[in-house]
Amino acid sequence: MAAGDGGDEVRVLQNLRGKIYDAKHLVPNKMRDFFCTINLDQEEVFRTQVVEKSLSPYFGEEFYFEIPRTFQWLSFYIYDKSVLQKDLRIGKVSIKKEDLCNYTGKENWFMLQPVDSNSEVQGKVHLELKLNELITDNGSVCQQLVVHIKECHGLPLINGQNCDPYATVSLVGPSRNDQKKTKVKKKTSNPQFNETFYFEVTRSSSYTKKSQFQVEEEDIEKLEVRYLLQPKENGNKSSKTDDLGSLRLNICYTEDCVLPSEYYTSLRNLLLKSSDVQPISASAAYILSEVCRDKYDAVLPLVRLLLHHHKLVPFVAAVAELDLKDTQEANTIFRGNSLATRCVDEMMKIVGKHYLKVTLKPVIDEICESPKPCEIDPIKLKEGDNVESNMDNLRYYVDKVFREIVQSSISCPTLMCDVFYSLRHLAAKRFPNDPHVQYSAVSSFVFLRFFAVAVVSPHTFHLRPHHPDAQTSRTLTLISKAIQTLGSWGSLTKSKLSSFKETFMCEFFKTFQEEKFTESVKKFLDDVSSTESKEPSGLSEPVHLKEGEMYKRAQGRTRIGKKNFKKRWFCLTSREFTYHKQQDKEPIFTIPIKNILAVEKLDESSFNKKNMFQVLHGEKPLYIQANNCVEASEWIEALCRVTRCNQKRLSFYHPSAFLNGNWLCCKATIENSVGCARCTADVPADTQIEIDGDRETERIYSLFTINRSKLQKLEEACGSIAVYQGPRKEPDDYSNFTIEDSVATFHTLKQIIDVVEKLNESHEKYQKKRSSSAKYGSEFDVFEGTFICQLLKLGENTVRPRNVFCQGKKAERIIEQPE
Repeated sequence: MAAGDGGDEVRVLQNLRGKIYDAKHLVPNKMRDFFCTINLDQEEVFRTQVVEKSLSPYFGEEFYFEIPRTFQWLSFYIYDKSVLQKDLRIGKVSIKKEDLCNYTGKENWFMLQPVDSNSEVQGKVHLELKLNELITDNGSVCQQLVVHIKECHGLPLINGQNCDPYATVSLVGPSRNDQKKTKVKKKTSNPQFNETFYFEVTRSSSYTKKSQFQVEEEDIEKLEVRYLLQPKENGNKSSKTDDLGSLRLNICYTEDCVLPSEYYTSLRNLLLKSSDVQPISASAAYILSEVCRDKYDAVLPLVRLLLHHHKLVPFVAAVAELDLKDTQEANTIFRGNSLATRCVDEMMKIVGKHYLKVTLKPVIDEICESPKPCEIDPIKLKEGDNVESNMDNLRYYVDKVFREIVQSSISCPTLMCDVFYSLRHLAAKRFPNDPHVQYSAVSSFVFLRFFAVAVVSPHTFHLRPHHPDAQTSRTLTLISKAIQTLGSWGSLTKSKLSSFKETFMCEFFKTFQEEKFTESVKKFLDDVSSTESKEPSGLSEPVHLKEGEMYKRAQGRTRIGKKNFKKRWFCLTSREFTYHKQQDKEPIFTIPIKNILAVEKLDESSFNKKNMFQVLHGEKPLYIQANNCVEASEWIEALCRVTRCNQKRLSFYHPSAFLNGNWLCCKATIENSVGCARCTADVPADTQIEIDGDRETERIYSLFTINRSKLQKLEEACGSIAVYQGPRKEPDDYSNFTIEDSVATFHTLKQIIDVVEKLNESHEKYQKKRSSSAKYGSEFDVFEGTFICQLLKLGENTVRPRNVFCQGKKAERIIEQPE
């Protein structure tokens, strides 16, 4: 099995991607500073930059991340940024997980909903419910409802701190509303209540067990009940939702059930031989892009799969050649969003991460940390600004960024060079009379779609941990425009400069010497599109993998305990794992990668903190708290990957901490005792390219399944073309498809449909097995702060339940017969 494939277990994996565009007509009705966050339930996992002084802020930020846990609601919050006080939540868009499929891949405007404390709830509650029959002194039979509130788990933090929770249970009927309350538990998000409440209830005289439940007494004992709880009602107040504003979003949520690797052999082989299929438009990979409404849905898993199996370069060359057939003018080469250009874009994002960091990070840090005024647009100049001085500052930054880029060819990844080599020679072949087209074919990617994009959005490419402020963002935008122009072949000619829409940029470029910059660009493009083997000078330098701010517990220097957590800046390279008091300061603690024995999650109960993990090395464990579940998962994955080949990795570990003389997990009293839980499975060892081949193949299978009707239309179109050899009639059902060879395309389509049907059968078998093996008393997520267990009318909806985990938002009842 290739490294990066999933193995023999069935895995359910989730990810979320999309774009936050803009908001409009926000309240309060005056110019304010706004930002937007993404929350899984109540946990913030993404934050946009602050847009200053606007009523309709444009964010324009893309997001993509794996979701490492279950969740019920995806929410987007608009905040009014405050300098002195707490940021004010203006409104939210909340979408239930089950409803995300209704918005996938679509651009939608959402009305903002009000935010109130009673709806901001989350967590799990564990209840035990019983309905007993009692004989009274006079011989009559009455019923008694017994509610045992055992525990709650995962309650939200209030301002980053644990709350003081309690639970209430209410018995509501036509003529009663009885409520009971537990004791308050101090400073915990996982309270243990273990309190039992009794409610006397009565049946109507016409009630019979058989007529009510249609099952015998012994069957009732086995029934399981799940109650979906709802937030506390906010009185009779009705909040206006039409005057808070609206938010424009594009959301794509996917949940993939990844089967063991052998199930994907046929589909994987069909996709991997795509570059060998003649014509390329008849290949399985190309057909995938044809049937998907948004080509990006196909490109993301396709590029990763082909890259993982070393098949990407020939595929890109094949689809680029097809792209060039439809290109009539050399100056428009690779300018559209075709399959070829999107594949190259995605390839550069995946394999070029380290290349960007070693090339641009030092100069981007300088611009962000010691910013100089660079505004040269007369309309945007502030009072007292000197345009000549600003132009000098901008020229200094542009020269420095440009110099770093054109001197970076030695660090360009070999795969990128191989792709650029193919594009260059294909362009020269297509336009043999244009000596410059071979260079513009490469510069349109490496300058316009790679470096210029990274300069304007350094946080997106992990060059900076946070969004730059408004002035710095403007400076980066001007630098990015300059880099695009300098990197575009022949853009410094007088005829090109006169076509600039912005006259101030035209004046700025007049200060550049065309010949000097053109020669530098030419040499750089020659170097990065060469297939000659080269030994990168940075080979001996450590590869920078990840960095960011987290909290760590003291390394045994104090006994303060759970309060002894400090914010530190962490940095992971291929050589060492360090933390620092501040970014760019000398490390105050270093762990060589070779000394790391294991990296595992840490139980929340250890320190009553969420999103914790531990790094086990030669000394005491290093306990770290990430800022959210996504960040924690990414750090654990990166650390596991870079340490996978360490010879002394542990097989067992302690999932909880050693406190007060014993391990909380197994109660062992010896601190260096062998762990009580087996370490998690190994992950791929490739530290620069993180690809799960089976996961990508499953995603492609899902796309084929979703677009089954288009596969059938394409199949019908091939049949029609084969029978009718005359000219096509317009419009028709297949005019949007590329069909160069109807017979070859039809043959591939039959293979795709057969493979998809077999995988459908495998998935159905797994789902049946999963349903039949569901355990009695399984956990279900809930939203809750103050718990209200609301039973509906007795005699109609009450059954005899036992252990129940309840889940929130709307009230509903499900009765099941467990195995």
